Amino acid sequence: MSSPSSTHPLPSYLDPQHLGPWGIYLQQVDRVTPYLGNLSRWVETLKRPKRALIVDVPIELDDGTIAHFEGYRVQHNVSRGPGKGGVRFHQDVTLSEVMALSAWMSIKNAAVNVPYGGAKGGVRVDPKKLSKAELERLTRRYTSEIGLLIGPTKDIPAPDVNTNAQVMAWMMDTYSMNVGATATGVVTGKPVDLGGSLGRVEATGRGVFTVGCEAAHRTGLKIDGARVAIQGFGNVGGTAGKLFTQAGAKVVAVQDHTGSIHRAGGIDAHALSEHVQQTGGVAGFAGADVMDNDEFWGVDCDILIPAALEGQLTEANAGKVKAKMVIEGANGPTTPEADDILNDNGVLVLPDVISNAGGVTVSYFEWVQDFTSFFWTEDEINARLVRIMQDAFSAVWQVAQENKVTLRTATFIVACKRILHAREMRGLYP
Repeated sequence: MSSPSSTHPLPSYLDPQHLGPWGIYLQQVDRVTPYLGNLSRWVETLKRPKRALIVDVPIELDDGTIAHFEGYRVQHNVSRGPGKGGVRFHQDVTLSEVMALSAWMSIKNAAVNVPYGGAKGGVRVDPKKLSKAELERLTRRYTSEIGLLIGPTKDIPAPDVNTNAQVMAWMMDTYSMNVGATATGVVTGKPVDLGGSLGRVEATGRGVFTVGCEAAHRTGLKIDGARVAIQGFGNVGGTAGKLFTQAGAKVVAVQDHTGSIHRAGGIDAHALSEHVQQTGGVAGFAGADVMDNDEFWGVDCDILIPAALEGQLTEANAGKVKAKMVIEGANGPTTPEADDILNDNGVLVLPDVISNAGGVTVSYFEWVQDFTSFFWTEDEINARLVRIMQDAFSAVWQVAQENKVTLRTATFIVACKRILHAREMRGLYP
């Protein structure tokens, strides 16, 4: 396949030789274009973000020195509603990555049919090197810098890699101070005491589990007794691991940034989750054996869940995968080359843009609850989440069968048609 840089006019601020995640997204749009019919005349809309803001984030460190960090907020598309997407604090964040993540949010929101566009934010920082006070100053300064873009009806951030409910509380407070009124709806993923929603922390993992069960039912894979391997054991991987265990499956291997562990008889997901919370990783867990990191992808399992960072399943390791099904808990964990290898080998890939959409679905519930100041029970939230995920997956499955395409392309067909139909109906102003 030709590289996206040779087939697309690229914005001047990207390096055509190193397109990064944005290049992967462009290839995915190319694959869906033949299925868009008359809407394909609008397809260029998908290939460029509506708005990209780059900000300098200066803070005073505890030792009195001044440090500067690079921050971003990108709104990919807002034809269907306000921008929605997380904020990540990571030393390797790039503009290309934030652009791709914002575009995947557009697809994800349209796929589950919540009334949002796609957005994303990030700061190039290793938060582990900051004290809590420094992290708060960084968060507040970044929020002030992007304040002209965000708002409850404009763009609503949420937690992502290395951000959490506390970071969202600081963001909400900073925005509220700047506008002179408490605005709980400016972010989601907040603490429950500040207008957060019950069930939000587990929502992404619950969505992964829900679509996994739906796909298993349609392919004849029994969840009871199925062997599961998970990369990343935080909110997403840990919650999915516990839910699959409750349903009778066995977690046989787990990998994260601290190492890889394996136990053919099954790993206690609850005990491992507590260990990860206490120590920061799976390394040193007594209830499993250490395994080589390279061996993780080829482990004997039925279901593989990459729930860490993007670009993990590649041309180099996709051929090793023995699983019948890959459920993407992370954003963009599989490269297009790996996608093709897995498809050729008969591995069913449940793409991120549908399988990890549980988080943004419950973020939508949180936003609605903030606007009405009326809050639902956790059982109500989980029931609504499961129903939305089941309906969305059912629609994607049907499109995949009708067009004989992968579930990723099918999800893009459903989502891109919704986005471009909204664009067409709204027209161009002025």
